[in-house]
Amino acid sequence: MKRTLAILLLLLLPLTLGLAQLDSTATDTASSEPERVSPSRGLVHLMFIEGAIHAVVSQSIERAIERADDAGARALIIEIDTPGGLLESTHDITKTILNSPVPIVVYVAPNGARAGSAGVFITMAAHVAAMAPSTNIGAATPVGMGDSPTATDTTEAAQSDAEAMRRKVTNDAIANVRAMAEKHDRNADWAEKAVREAASITATEALELNVIEFIAEDVDDLLEQMDGMIVEVPDGEVILETKDARVDEFEPTWREDFLNTLANPNLAYILMLIGFYGLIFELYNPGAIIPGVVGVICLILAFFALQTLPISWAGLLLIVLAIVLFVLEVYVTSFGFLTFGGAVSLVIGSVLLIDTDVPDMRVSWTVIVPTVLVTIAFFTFALTMAIKVQKNKVTTGKEGLTGERGRAVGDIAPRGKVKIGGEYWKAETVGDEIKDGDEIEVVSEDRLVVKVKRVG
Repeated sequence: MKRTLAILLLLLLPLTLGLAQLDSTATDTASSEPERVSPSRGLVHLMFIEGAIHAVVSQSIERAIERADDAGARALIIEIDTPGGLLESTHDITKTILNSPVPIVVYVAPNGARAGSAGVFITMAAHVAAMAPSTNIGAATPVGMGDSPTATDTTEAAQSDAEAMRRKVTNDAIANVRAMAEKHDRNADWAEKAVREAASITATEALELNVIEFIAEDVDDLLEQMDGMIVEVPDGEVILETKDARVDEFEPTWREDFLNTLANPNLAYILMLIGFYGLIFELYNPGAIIPGVVGVICLILAFFALQTLPISWAGLLLIVLAIVLFVLEVYVTSFGFLTFGGAVSLVIGSVLLIDTDVPDMRVSWTVIVPTVLVTIAFFTFALTMAIKVQKNKVTTGKEGLTGERGRAVGDIAPRGKVKIGGEYWKAETVGDEIKDGDEIEVVSEDRLVVKVKRVG
């Protein structure tokens, strides 16, 4: 036994030493500083933002800055093309940029791109601002914020409160954008005008008005132009050494890609309706399982997506009301009024679901119209089938037996037996005596005894 143990130890010794060596190497690698590019050729990170600004974009920028800092990048270029986005997410992004240890370069590109609304704030927060030719920047007035008056709330007090809220939000945005513009020696007056008057200018005008530092044809041109520029980060002044730098594109994780896809209001809207329909089908057919499972999954994904969007509870409740009205139409004879009310409620709820004036963050009409039509068509079909079933002759119970015909099995005077559809029943005549073999018709049924009469 001892000899066997000794042999095993000898055999395991090389393996143990090898594992220890691997662990030591891994520890040294993990504890070492991130690999940095040699001073002769710098490293610059590049990320892309296209579309509306929301919480997922804010998280991506924060992670990109951390990665650029760990890699020792000389700068992080954010190539942006956005119509605007959520004010809260924009504030998080600008705060992250202002406190970034890595110089941030916001580059409005490619040609034809724009930095609208939230894009103005992000550009003003950057250490370096640049634009490609044929791009524009501006129109940063906060919209859809506060308690705006509705069609049913037109009192003077409501109007006054809404106007006060608008002024409060606008003045706060002006102070914020002016502070960022002054910090980077840019045109604070134009920045205020972009917020207060929704002013918008081209790349050429932006350069002339000192809103940006450069107009660059592409990233390589931008790197060459800003080489040697001095910027200030929280740790002090930094000289940008970007000429001939190696550009490393920031790749978002699969989770960020997935969340960014879910944050699409059109997809969130479709997932929500599919979820409701799945639950309805499961309630109609208990035990079907698949519709219920799919419905729950879609609802979870939809509500997860909606938490990243400025959802309106009024819109959501109108959509739920529409579903309830469609379901009631199947059970209540309303001559189509419930279906009409459900359609109107679904359209209004779909329009109000996302509480913002940014077009890219609203549910598109190209999605709303087909969805409403398909929903109406489906429930109309279900209603038609339900009415047809109600009109069909009952084939079970007492009602199913009434009117059925058969043959007498022996004389019925007044009791006997009959054969109906292959079944034998106790019978009682309600008229004349019935002879064996006569054709009979069921008049009624009472406690498993059918009352019959002779045919003809």
